[in-house]
Amino acid sequence: MLRLLATVSAAALILSPALAQQEPSSKPKDGTAQAGAPGDIPQKFTPPTAGQDYTKRVVMVPMRDGTKLYTVIVAPKGATNAPIVLTRTPYNAAGRAERADSPSMLATLPLADEIFVKNGYIRVYQDVRGKYGSEGDYVVTRPVIGPLNRTNVDHVTDAYDTIAWLVNKANLPESNGRVGMIGSSYEGFTVVNALLNPHPALKVAAPESPMIDGWMGDDWFHYGAFRLANIAWLGSQTGYKGPGEAPPTGGWDDYDNFREVGSAGEWARRSGYDQLPFWQRMVAHPSYDAFWQGQALDKMLAANPSNVPTIWEQGLWDQEDMYGAITSWEALKAKGKTGNNFLVMGPWRHSQINRVGYELGPFKWNGDTAAQFREQMVLPLFNQYLKDGPAVTLPAATIYNTGENHWDRFTTWPLACQTGCASPLIPFFLGAEGTAGFDRQQSGADSYVSDPAKPVPHLPRPVNFEDGRWGDYLVQDQRFADGRPDVLTYSSTVLTQATRVSGAPIADLFARTTGTDGDFVVKVIDQFPAENATDPKMGGYQLAISMDIFRGRYRNGVSTPSAIPANKVQEYKFRLPTVNHVFQPGHRIVVQVQSSLFPVYDRNPQRYVPNIFLAKKSDYQKATVTIERGGTNGSRVWLPVVPVDQSAVMVR
Repeated sequence: MLRLLATVSAAALILSPALAQQEPSSKPKDGTAQAGAPGDIPQKFTPPTAGQDYTKRVVMVPMRDGTKLYTVIVAPKGATNAPIVLTRTPYNAAGRAERADSPSMLATLPLADEIFVKNGYIRVYQDVRGKYGSEGDYVVTRPVIGPLNRTNVDHVTDAYDTIAWLVNKANLPESNGRVGMIGSSYEGFTVVNALLNPHPALKVAAPESPMIDGWMGDDWFHYGAFRLANIAWLGSQTGYKGPGEAPPTGGWDDYDNFREVGSAGEWARRSGYDQLPFWQRMVAHPSYDAFWQGQALDKMLAANPSNVPTIWEQGLWDQEDMYGAITSWEALKAKGKTGNNFLVMGPWRHSQINRVGYELGPFKWNGDTAAQFREQMVLPLFNQYLKDGPAVTLPAATIYNTGENHWDRFTTWPLACQTGCASPLIPFFLGAEGTAGFDRQQSGADSYVSDPAKPVPHLPRPVNFEDGRWGDYLVQDQRFADGRPDVLTYSSTVLTQATRVSGAPIADLFARTTGTDGDFVVKVIDQFPAENATDPKMGGYQLAISMDIFRGRYRNGVSTPSAIPANKVQEYKFRLPTVNHVFQPGHRIVVQVQSSLFPVYDRNPQRYVPNIFLAKKSDYQKATVTIERGGTNGSRVWLPVVPVDQSAVMVR
């Protein structure tokens, strides 16, 4: 047996050089693998595209500094003289341009693109520099060229260079040389940047819920209170060039997770976020200093308004970017640019205009309001300027009436404001024993203990930012907070006639605290009648139509924080989000006041420290907060009350 094995081995050694020189001429007919054959992944594999009704190209578009940006172009097959719609994104252009792997362009592109597909548009998505397929360095909300950006490139130049490339017939012969831009959130931010120095081929724009001022009221802060809800975005967005995951927060209840850790700075240290450059810049700039002021796009737009027709979109319950669109539109209005700037505010959460808009939380609207926005407002405007379509007459402002459940179209907006409007704001006074009304109230005060160890949650606990409630939290029934010892609730009598509010309320509190810092949350609420035979669970529902938070250290100026003098009355006056609402007979107007909204916003230690990001656990202390009412220093909310009949300034 050993001899036989030796003989076989010797024969194999003799044959092996010859075998090594042989190349397989073909695969076995039975399909089995053949020793020495090439691998099963070919150098090039091209699926057939003959059945597709579109063509898709990926190109690297060069910028003026030589950086190339990954760009996906989807065009109807056989298109000629077609307009272009461009979106610049940090969220993966390849993925944004492919809802499904389908031979149909309609099925391939996102739902919000259906209006463009059906009307023969070329759709373009591009990764911003430094993200996904694009070259270069990524900078969160990259500042425009200037003191905060010493390079020669920004989103303004990148949009300009991209459009210049797209309208070059040698690059995109199918186009008619006209471009519109659209995008929501960060993608809206890139649209606004393009408007600062628009390429001549940019003919129309639609910034939707754009990030405009990250400190005053968009993603990062609201009047100085830091938004813990967006902290996970930083890690997934800036920790990786491509897709990334936020670090785990621990248990299911984020209320407990963030409370146990302490300050936002301590959370960043434990999660490794303190390594991230943008986090480091935020910690270095907790106040509204030159860093934030130099990025405020509304001020830049007002200083250099464009002539590009622009439709500004804002959700009335946008839980992420509540501030930017309305503020930019107002800034342009003040510069006399209403002829080419149009405001739309719908009953939506953040970026809901890209989805369906039949409802929000338990509230059902009059049809698919998001589709109405896309089909009746965006598409006609884009068709007019990109396709020589019929002229469109959009009103200055189209605002959903959340009390009567229909669209209102105004020739002028807002209907009431502090100065410059047809109607002034009217004070709604906080009164004794939880009452409130438009008549001045008797002098007095109400107190509560604000305890950072037991902050008021923004939703009924447990709170988890991935539990599906984040998008709807602003329409949550506020009765879960009503009755807490650290929440004051003030209610009007039952209304006997409808009351219309159309504009931005102003919270105006006179308060004292035993601490040396503190936050103030104010909510304007529509309380429904106690009984609802059609839908019993909606009986007594408390719908917040406007709410926001203000960090007390900024009461004398958002750029100049200062300790609050303990036990001395101070005024805290701040604007609340815009409303267009009718309180119906049988309802009540309610105001709630509290000192925390956690964990959406970080907790105030209530002891003044130079930088709340770096607060220690020992800095957090209880404080007794007293709200003054009645007399000269009576707390109130200035409401934009106007006559219910506004037919004189409405377009039907």
